[in-house]
Amino acid sequence: MDPPAILREGVKPPPRRRFAAAIVGLLLGASVVCVGLVAARMVYSHTVNYWFLVWNLALAWVPFVFAGVAYTLASARRAVLYALIVVAALVWLVFFPNAPYILTDFLHLGSMGDIVPGWYDVLMLFWFAWTGLLLGVVSLYLMQDIVARAFGGAAGWAFVIAAAFLGSFGIYLGRFLRWNSWDLLRRPMPLAGELYGKVTDPASQPRLLGFTLLFALLFLFIYAAVYIFAKLAKPGADAGRR
Repeated sequence: MDPPAILREGVKPPPRRRFAAAIVGLLLGASVVCVGLVAARMVYSHTVNYWFLVWNLALAWVPFVFAGVAYTLASARRAVLYALIVVAALVWLVFFPNAPYILTDFLHLGSMGDIVPGWYDVLMLFWFAWTGLLLGVVSLYLMQDIVARAFGGAAGWAFVIAAAFLGSFGIYLGRFLRWNSWDLLRRPMPLAGELYGKVTDPASQPRLLGFTLLFALLFLFIYAAVYIFAKLAKPGADAGRR
């Protein structure tokens, strides 16, 4: 029997299914904990403060899901699926900023003015922030693998850097200008006009430049660290030593 095409072409196979299932299970478990922490806070404080974290977390799952769809379709290696891969990749790019965006919700810390202890809010926000970051990191890892298999490793890392800066710019638009991913469909012209003004005159926007650069570097550092650990602990490493 001939080996699978992905092996005949000398391309490394995708991670084992049990590791993929473990990652999904871990992220689902973390999301359940996040929702439980907000629910407990609401019951204790008799308020709906921080309920928006649940919505932000739901949006953070969107790029993860579409990255998984794109990765699955790309693994099939059928020309007829390329259009669907492009569509899934575009949806991923539009919603990708929603994953690391949750990290900026620390700006709300201490602003609610209710009876909940500060340490609880810190831990709750850490749970949401790290879950959102991991959703973004894993989704970008899948997209990088797609690009690397199609165009090479250098193109894959160029894609990672571009996605980090575009995502950071998208977070700036959401956090400070209050735009969101849905506005690309609902209000594309006003969004395009404001984007044009920001991009053509970046010198007048020191916060835009500072935030985008610093957040992109932070995300790239986290991504690179997770990427290196993933390669060190990849499924085939142990098998190769036996």
